[in-house]
Amino acid sequence: MKAALLEQAGPIESKPLKLREVADPTPSATQIVIKVGACGVCRSNLHMVEGDWLPNTPASFPIIPGHEVAGTVSSVGSAVTHLKVGDRVGVQPIWKTCGVCEYCFSGREQLCRQRQITGETLDGGYAEYMLAESAYAYPLPDNLSFEEAAPLFCPGITAYGSVSKAHLTPGQKVAVLGVGGVGHMVIQMAALTGADVYAVTRSAVHQGVAEELGAIASYSPKASGGRNLSDNAMDAAIVFAPSDASVAEAMRVVKPGGRIVLGVAQNVGLLDIGDERTVVGSVLGNRQQMREVLNLAAAGKLRSVHADYPLAEANEVLGMLKAGEIRARAVLVP
Repeated sequence: MKAALLEQAGPIESKPLKLREVADPTPSATQIVIKVGACGVCRSNLHMVEGDWLPNTPASFPIIPGHEVAGTVSSVGSAVTHLKVGDRVGVQPIWKTCGVCEYCFSGREQLCRQRQITGETLDGGYAEYMLAESAYAYPLPDNLSFEEAAPLFCPGITAYGSVSKAHLTPGQKVAVLGVGGVGHMVIQMAALTGADVYAVTRSAVHQGVAEELGAIASYSPKASGGRNLSDNAMDAAIVFAPSDASVAEAMRVVKPGGRIVLGVAQNVGLLDIGDERTVVGSVLGNRQQMREVLNLAAAGKLRSVHADYPLAEANEVLGMLKAGEIRARAVLVP
């Protein structure tokens, strides 16, 4: 099969992915093989390719990136009974967890210390075929194309998890900082709670996307000199812009007693929480929440804004993402 391999980390311009012919995967008893229909391109893919993602990531070289995948089951292991060849399925970043720790038992498998990550610890979806653990594959609604569905498996579940932690109620005001692959879904899910959503982004294109998807208005970060939110104006803020300035902006606009959800992997400095602002991190979501995301999309309440590209253009797409030229989500199609 054809696959885009990460053989050495470095700047995408000088250390691009290599399109290679590699062996087709073979499933073990509990696994399936997916013929990839579409794979979303996440900013974390870019960070991993360039060597500035999480420690010891990827687990080894070479590796096939890509962790938001939709496609068709092409073969199943001997113990798989709930899926069959021809079923349409998707997989998210969590490839598998231990199943026995306190996090797995409490429905928080995304926190499992033994979790395996699609496209980071095992080969992912920048390929024609991909191996998946059957218990972590999700049947797709019939009315969603692969291209529409793929971004639900990272931006969608990540947005769902962060909005649930904001505890929004009708009439509250929430700022969404960062309107990209995840942020554009946060806006939609926050609006579904009945809250008034205000988007904060430097990009004029993303401001348009935000208002198209349900934001009451869009603003620039205070430092950028555009239209700004007032101090202490928001009940909550959800941050998906990876910068200390964005966290500071969230602290500025959220009122005393408000809530700030950080959905980006970053270290933050000392925060002034003397006015009882609550700061909480958020990462992905559990399997039941993933099913709820798919149900929302099937009902027409959530959609992915995406542009599709052939797998052979993976490096060009990563370069566009680095340059801020992707409107919301790019999707690779083998």
